Amino acid sequence: MIRFLKNVATEMRKVSWPTFSELVRKTLIVIVVVGILMLFSYVVDLGITAGIRHFSR
Repeated sequence: MIRFLKNVATEMRKVSWPTFSELVRKTLIVIVVVGILMLFSYVVDLGITAGIRHFSR
């Protein structure tokens, strides 16, 4: 177990961590994409609901 943790620590030192500005930029991209997908899903849901109501009369 100790050897495993030492290996993990060694590998973690090799990781290329993002800078703060990269982190913020990529986080904003994720938030925008999620918002667009949420809006798209909402519009599709409205369309399906309207279609079901129209054809169920």
